[in-house]
Amino acid sequence: MARDEIHDHDPGLEQLLAIMRRLRDPQTGCPWDIEQTYATIAPYTIEEAYEVADAIERGSIDELKGELGDLLLQVVFHSQMAEEEGHFSFGDVAAGVADKMIHRHPHVFGEESRDKSADQQTRDWEAVKARERAAKGASGVLDDVAVGLPALLRAVKLQKRAARVGFDWPQTTQVLAKLTEEAGELVEAKDQLGPDEIEEEMGDLLFVMANLARHLGVDPEAALRRTNAKFTRRFRSIEAALAAKGKRPEDSDLAEMDALWDAAKVAEKS
Repeated sequence: MARDEIHDHDPGLEQLLAIMRRLRDPQTGCPWDIEQTYATIAPYTIEEAYEVADAIERGSIDELKGELGDLLLQVVFHSQMAEEEGHFSFGDVAAGVADKMIHRHPHVFGEESRDKSADQQTRDWEAVKARERAAKGASGVLDDVAVGLPALLRAVKLQKRAARVGFDWPQTTQVLAKLTEEAGELVEAKDQLGPDEIEEEMGDLLFVMANLARHLGVDPEAALRRTNAKFTRRFRSIEAALAAKGKRPEDSDLAEMDALWDAAKVAEKS
């Protein structure tokens, strides 16, 4: 593809698709882009999705525009590789998701009434997805819950699937009791068992924590991101306070840093 063909496109999706075709051209493209595969690009796809979430978390609309563009590039990249192999094109991807949205919203695009609660629409959505999974031959309740999801998010999705068929504690108090039990088992494993057993008990505890978050209506990934940001913010306050004294964290001790941490907490709430 000649250079002018790239610049002849109006800025937008068609130009982006043309750019990716050029980058992947075996004769005139970019060597790095040419050697990529679905597997090598997948980590970038995940990273870009998280960067979108990060921009949203920080309320940065300008950055969100750029991050959404980076995420769109990932879809274009995967689609171009698939088209080269004769599987599908970007157009097929867009048409497929459009068909899916129409099919899953009969109350908007079909004859069903829009007079439904959000809960009823969620149940209807899940029923449609269940029929789609059955049509694909996914017979198990937990089939097609993506293995590559972040562990906490996948735990919640697995639990939601199991809950649909009644495998769930009806009361949050029961989850809290299980949390106490698993915490005790972790302490016991720490004192009596080896690394593998400790890891297993830690996993059990985290799984129950994800379940508790689900029962409380909390997204555990979002909650942990928020706490990570809070920890980062407060620790930087410690560093700044120490720097004002001509010190670094390694020159301090836990008692001093803990006091500075408490001061940072008070300052945030004032």
